[in-house]
Amino acid sequence: MAKRVESPSSINTFKQCPRKYFYQYILKLPTVPNIHQVRGNIVHSTLETFYDIDVTDWHIDTFPLKVREAIQRLFLHQWRQYTAKLESLQLNKDKERFYFEETMLMLLNWANHFVADMQKTILEKKITVQEAFLILTPIREQEFQSQALCVKGFVDAIHEVDGQIHILDYKTNSSFDFKESIKLQLAIYSLLYYETHSKMPSKVGIFFLRNKLKWLNVDQTLLDLAKREIEFIHAHTSSFEVIEHYPKSISSLCKWSTGQCDFYATCKPHEKVT
Repeated sequence: MAKRVESPSSINTFKQCPRKYFYQYILKLPTVPNIHQVRGNIVHSTLETFYDIDVTDWHIDTFPLKVREAIQRLFLHQWRQYTAKLESLQLNKDKERFYFEETMLMLLNWANHFVADMQKTILEKKITVQEAFLILTPIREQEFQSQALCVKGFVDAIHEVDGQIHILDYKTNSSFDFKESIKLQLAIYSLLYYETHSKMPSKVGIFFLRNKLKWLNVDQTLLDLAKREIEFIHAHTSSFEVIEHYPKSISSLCKWSTGQCDFYATCKPHEKVT
């Protein structure tokens, strides 16, 4: 059986619950859109397009305001672009307003960090606002795929800082912890970059948009973690395609106070077996 091309998401899904992996990636059952996914897409589109704006008229005294104005304008545009998807979620007006305002605050938090980075770069390198903006502009939404590893991934931003490579992902999570799933995602990104460029990134990080940026140093141990997990899932999924080999992992992620797994009705994890 041929190896399936995996991703950080599919590997973490398998580790969370093999049965969920079976439903999503083997049976390819439809998933249910939710506000967190839609909001995440809006945020990523906003941050991706931010670096394309014209900054020729920015000045040292006014650029902080320009940054904040631009991020609000871009966010409002993206929110409108997703009107149909937002309406399909059937949120009441209060809920939609809550998520709109919360997301705006996340992006303004990012904007404040960007302003601080701009000011630091201008001061240290003694350069113009426009030159600093160019230096801080990353490679965005870069797809990596390794035929040898049968794995792929999309990286939100790649920064080159004084000859070092820093890989960054944006998260709207309420938790600010480096969970094992996040560490594995970053490890796979690091390995994909290394496989593509024969150069190990110096750092990988998450910008928790509700809070701040957190970095993780890249070393051989991190790359080995990614290799082990990729090899483990291929060993299983290229050998078995029947449901019995994908057991349920019943946990709080099956059903919670405000929602449930996309496949809860199909899986019936809490149904008693007679």
